[in-house]
Amino acid sequence: MATYPDSIGWLAHAASPTFALMAGISTADNPAFCMTVSGSWPVNSMTTMYLLMSAFHLPPWLRLIRAHGLNKPNLKGE
Repeated sequence: MATYPDSIGWLAHAASPTFALMAGISTADNPAFCMTVSGSWPVNSMTTMYLLMSAFHLPPWLRLIRAHGLNKPNLKGE
């Protein structure tokens, strides 16, 4: 696995939560979010784009979770 300077690693981990936050903000700014009309869906094209970008930037988080999961101490005492 390649090693990266700390700033690049931080940037890789910052992308997914940032896009998820932007998706939430774009949903909250959508006027359909406050409507009670049945059939209205608050997800617009910008929200969809941010959710997809967040999903595409998940691999650094998944690698981090996998690395920490492999090194987790055995809590069952075995």
